Amino acid sequence: MNRPAVRDFALLVLRLVLGAVFVAHGYNHWFETGMAETGRQFAALGVPQPQLSAYLTGTVELIGGAFLAVGLLTTITASLLALLVLAAGYFVHLDNGFFIEAGGVEYTLVLAAALFIITVFGTGRASLDGVLTRG
Repeated sequence: MNRPAVRDFALLVLRLVLGAVFVAHGYNHWFETGMAETGRQFAALGVPQPQLSAYLTGTVELIGGAFLAVGLLTTITASLLALLVLAAGYFVHLDNGFFIEAGGVEYTLVLAAALFIITVFGTGRASLDGVLTRG
């Protein structure tokens, strides 16, 4: 078994799944819920600067998710998304306990852990970063 190839494939799968999750959330904020309503929801949840936070969140999720999926600027992107997820965990989910059914931090912790793995181990060869850095 080719261990580097398995590692690269595992990172690719993780990036594609996480990228799809973030693109879907960003798309939802921008085009389905809309920024005005997302800002109102953020305000009701006590998120600071709710309208600015809505635009920042929707943009980072949409563009960051796409960058993550294709493996472009991956370490920076995964780090930014991890900060975003941890902020959501703190401002929105922490007071609701652990389990997602009650709005708890469970899901945000899983996302943060997965993004941490990508930040630490990088993107792998099956990525634009891998293609652009080959000499």
